[in-house]
Amino acid sequence: MAKRDYYDVLGVAKGADGDEIKKAYRKKAKELHPDRNSGNPDAESQFKEVNEAYDVLKDADKKAAYDRFGHAAFEGGMGGGGRPGGGGYQGGDFASAFSDVFDDLFGDFMGQRGGGAGRQRATRGSDLRYNLRITLEEAYSGLQKTINVPTAVTCGTCSGSGSEGGTEPATCETCRGMGKVRAQQGFFTVERTCPHCSGLGQIIKNPCKACAGAGRVQKERSLSVNIPMGVETGTRIRLAGEGEAGLRGGPPGDLYIFIEVREHALFQRDGTNLFCRVPVSMTAAALGGDIEVPTIDGGRSRVKVPAGSQSGKQMRLRGKGMPALRGGGSGDMFLELAVETPVNLSSRQKELLREFEEASKSDTNPESSSFFSAVKGFWDSMKG
Repeated sequence: MAKRDYYDVLGVAKGADGDEIKKAYRKKAKELHPDRNSGNPDAESQFKEVNEAYDVLKDADKKAAYDRFGHAAFEGGMGGGGRPGGGGYQGGDFASAFSDVFDDLFGDFMGQRGGGAGRQRATRGSDLRYNLRITLEEAYSGLQKTINVPTAVTCGTCSGSGSEGGTEPATCETCRGMGKVRAQQGFFTVERTCPHCSGLGQIIKNPCKACAGAGRVQKERSLSVNIPMGVETGTRIRLAGEGEAGLRGGPPGDLYIFIEVREHALFQRDGTNLFCRVPVSMTAAALGGDIEVPTIDGGRSRVKVPAGSQSGKQMRLRGKGMPALRGGGSGDMFLELAVETPVNLSSRQKELLREFEEASKSDTNPESSSFFSAVKGFWDSMKG
């Protein structure tokens, strides 16, 4: 039986380029795969025919020979799609052809495509996290702080190679340095990490005694960290290259410092603004006057309390808050007055307060007078 034209087999025109041929092959291979056509006895032969056509047309030299001589280009030991003298497509070539497309379809999912062992040997170190607690005063002014970080550092004995005495690691014989091995399963070629070298592509036959072949050792490092002004809880500072050392001389990871600002006894923070609750005596609130309040920089500010101030009254001190993290000035400080009722009164103090109460009028306590007047009206309406 005469062979069908390879272009007709794939359903493409003779002028089709490589991308069109590959796209057509993928579609045909999926449609005709025997696992999906168990009820079609011709599916396997058609599937092989598609792979034979693709094996020729995907290769520029074979394609040029086929375009010029047709199927005769691969007959009579001329090479190409079949083995010399084999008369066409062979199973081994099919596995190779389908493997190419399998790698193209699934290579990115399973890992790096090609590249040899060079990219497998050196592994980047892990990133590290360090939680740093500071005071609100330190967040206000910024500081230089030394921290101790337990981490893996490059082994000084073997300089990160993992081998004793400067010897070089040997290429893994199982994967031949690729870090991956392939296994044929039916029509598929499955690629997996080499179990012998764990994907590194190399075997250390004489491991370094100091690091047991890892190329790194555990050690506590002291680092000086610059904490900028205005940081707040949740601020993250990245120190590039200060994380865990890479495996077998790979690049180090990064160190991330997460800031936590402790609660303050006097100030509550909201962004760049500060809030301070200031208790004042009943007489000071009634008569008014000047009071001194603390500021986050350790200073003092004098504030005038208006006569007749009530609890909850707020006053603003502009620019006395926290500095913005990336510049742009500072926030404000808000004072909230809390009028304090006197306790532990002496007999004389009680007597004076009773005299004051007797001398008081409705306009002395306008809020109380208004409230009880409304209460009286409510009760009268209920009676009606």
